[in-house]
Amino acid sequence: MIKMSNVQITAEELEDMLNRSAKRGARAALEELGLHDDSAPKDLDELRSLLSAWRDTRKAVWQTTVRLATGGLLLFIAGAVWMSFKDNVGQ
Repeated sequence: MIKMSNVQITAEELEDMLNRSAKRGARAALEELGLHDDSAPKDLDELRSLLSAWRDTRKAVWQTTVRLATGGLLLFIAGAVWMSFKDNVGQ
């Protein structure tokens, strides 16, 4: 039992008060985000899908960048080797 001045509440009453406060706070936060109505689950699914698509796109961009850089490096090396052989064959 918790004693505050003249007010006495049990641990169960305190826990119940905290649970109700937490639920009210969660409802208020969802309402501020616009996720309080019946379409909220659909909205969350769409957000997850959008986030997944963003991650996939970001991964593809990095893969493409690495492939282009690797291809450019190999092309440069091939050109250098070709120039070296071209100069040696002509002599």
